[in-house]
Amino acid sequence: MHDSGDQDPIVQEHTSTVLVVDDVPENIAVLAGILRDEYRVVIATNGPDALALAQRTLVDLVLLDVMMPGMSGYEVCAQLKRDAATRDIPVLFVTSLGEHYNEERGLTLGAVDYLQKPCHAAIVRLRVRLHLQLHNQNLLLERRVSERTKELEDTRKEVVRRLGRAAEYRDNETGMHVIRMSKSARLIALAAGLPLARANLLFEAAPMHDVGKIGIPDSVLLKPGSLNPEEWAQMKTHPTIGAEIIGNHDSDLLRLARLVALTHHERWDGSGYPAGLAGEAIPLEGRIVAIADVFDALTSARPYKAAWSTEKSLALMRAQEGSAFEPRLLQAFLSIVPEIEQLRLEFSDAHSFNQDW
Repeated sequence: MHDSGDQDPIVQEHTSTVLVVDDVPENIAVLAGILRDEYRVVIATNGPDALALAQRTLVDLVLLDVMMPGMSGYEVCAQLKRDAATRDIPVLFVTSLGEHYNEERGLTLGAVDYLQKPCHAAIVRLRVRLHLQLHNQNLLLERRVSERTKELEDTRKEVVRRLGRAAEYRDNETGMHVIRMSKSARLIALAAGLPLARANLLFEAAPMHDVGKIGIPDSVLLKPGSLNPEEWAQMKTHPTIGAEIIGNHDSDLLRLARLVALTHHERWDGSGYPAGLAGEAIPLEGRIVAIADVFDALTSARPYKAAWSTEKSLALMRAQEGSAFEPRLLQAFLSIVPEIEQLRLEFSDAHSFNQDW
């Protein structure tokens, strides 16, 4: 493999790189001579070297001979298109094979053009320029779509967070419970062996767990004493209200938010609400949020109770292992209590509502 182009890094930064692949040195010299004034030209004299060069060099376009010993140009093109790292590089076949079925085969393999030797210099320059422009426009479009998609996803996450905190604000005036609980849920998920991506999605969805409180009257939600049976029946509707508020969406985030809102008050033994689900019929994320939510609720002050100590809260939760909580998940939670406690310090109710997550 050889590099016949200018090695100046500044030029490389602003100049497209064209890989010329041909087993005949004279053919390489002709194509390199045509292109070198406008592009950085790198060369390979066989298929394996071409594939290796495409892997380690930022190649913008490939000019590829078909008839080469060992690995043909068709095989090289097929391998380039199978590899995620190189599949988007435009490939132009440059060959003496002129039958229509040769051209058809090359285009079917993913090439963008098919030039016959001998090639006129002006035609080569025009075709290369055209396909590089199209390639760069596609890259720009993909980048803009990616940026827009990320912007929309970030906006969706922020709306979920803010709605969750708005609901929490009704009975916890700092709104910090939803932050602590969401971060705790992610820690429990990771301790239980969930993949990072799934744990992070749970962290983003969990703030909506109690959004259904928006539909509970203040006389019930903020009552300083115990609820009577009628009031308790009203309170138990908030998971269903929350699921209705979130609705049904294609978004993974909103689907999980709805699932968590609907199931975080179910209990391992089937005595929870609203559906009385038991065991693994309760979605895993709902089981995780149940643990994170109960611990933070116990250790936080509410209109109807003072904050419990960590020791008293953990004792109650241990006593409910196998009834309220799945034993395996509770043990995962207990193994990271120091980390959960650190969250309570960092995001205490004394902090600002607008504290960064």
